[in-house]
Amino acid sequence: MTDTLNAVRTVLIEALELRQRPEDLEEDTALFGSLPELDSFGVVSLVASLEDRFDITVDDDEFGAEIFETVGTLTGFVDAKLAAA
Repeated sequence: MTDTLNAVRTVLIEALELRQRPEDLEEDTALFGSLPELDSFGVVSLVASLEDRFDITVDDDEFGAEIFETVGTLTGFVDAKLAAA
């Protein structure tokens, strides 16, 4: 999960143009509702970036606030998508 976590951190920073460093984003760092950059447009941008980076597809019915709750939940989601591929 560490490799995925590091990659998710990088994608978050790049897609949302965050000023944090990757190491500032821990697994329990809150995302949705805590980052003003993660609005509806930010979610679309983030998902597109994750799909490109990890070569996964996120279906519309998979979108839910629980995926974007923390860096860890987002990383777990990506890991699950990678395992299912």
